[in-house]
Parts: sequence; structure tokens; C-alpha cells
Amino acid sequence: MPNEKVLSEKQQVVAELAARIQASASGVICDYRGITVEQDTKLRKQLRKAGVEYTVVKNTLLTRALKDTAYEELGGLLNGTTSFATSEDPLAAAKVISEYSKSVKGAFAVKGGFVDGKVIDPAGVEQLASIPSKEILIAQFLGGLTATIRGLAVAIQAIADKQSEGEPAAQEA
Repeated sequence: MPNEKVLSEKQQVVAELAARIQASASGVICDYRGITVEQDTKLRKQLRKAGVEYTVVKNTLLTRALKDTAYEELGGLLNGTTSFATSEDPLAAAKVISEYSKSVKGAFAVKGGFVDGKVIDPAGVEQLASIPSKEILIAQFLGGLTATIRGLAVAIQAIADKQSEGEPAAQEA
């Protein structure tokens, strides 16, 4: 049996992981086996830039942190080497991890994840990563509104031009 100091440290890590899970909008669990230190450093830099918290965790500690949460079933994915990325932005972790896993083909794999209270599989993480960012969606929406308003303005101007063409002809007769 571990001594009291080690046990309390592990309990603290589990409590911190559980709090992190509860505070996150999304998370991704990965198998980082096969990547070099240089590749890992590059990934961590990209994740920090995107506001994603990333750590390598022990499977037993993460399993305990997931217990009694909506994501408890993710515990079944925890085998081998495990890293864990969480974010307040629902898309950030999935986008960076998916892009990175494509660049290091075969050396880094997504095991699964969660978003807004739902567990997702690796395909779900990939699907989540393919969603455009909030800024792009807003730009697309505003572009659509602008095009609609521009179309309305052109139609009104065409009607006004047509009516103004008909008035001089009526006055001459």
C-alpha cells in the first residue's frame, strides 16, 4: 500500500483532473506512442497557442477522474500511453489534435473525446474538427445577409428604373 504522502498526491491529481473535465467544453484523449520529443514540443506549442490544456496522464488516475461524470464510459479507452487535451472552446482541442495526427501519420492516434456532455469516438472528433470556427461561421452568416440585402436593393432599383422609364413616355403622348 502506498504511503500517505503518495496517496494524497494522487488524490489531488484526480481532483484536479475532475475539476478540469467539469470546466471544459470539450476534451480529446490520445495515444501519443511513437512521436519524438521534437514532435511533442511542436504539438504542445500549437495547443498552448489555441488555449488548449494538454497533459500526459496515467490511465488509472484519469479513470478515477472520469468516474461519476457523464464521460465515465471513456474509461474503457484508457490503455497504453494516454494524453489528454481539454479546452473551453468546443472546437479548439479537436482541430489542433486532428490536424496534428494527420501530419504524423500513424505515430499519434485519437482514442475518443467529449463535447458538451456527450462522449464521441475518433470519427466524432474528426467531424468536430471539420466544423468551421465561430469567426468563420459569423463571417459566412453576415456574408449571406449582405448578399440578401444587396439583392433586395438591386431589385428595388430595377423596379424604380423601370417605373422612371415609363413616366417620360407617358408625358410625351
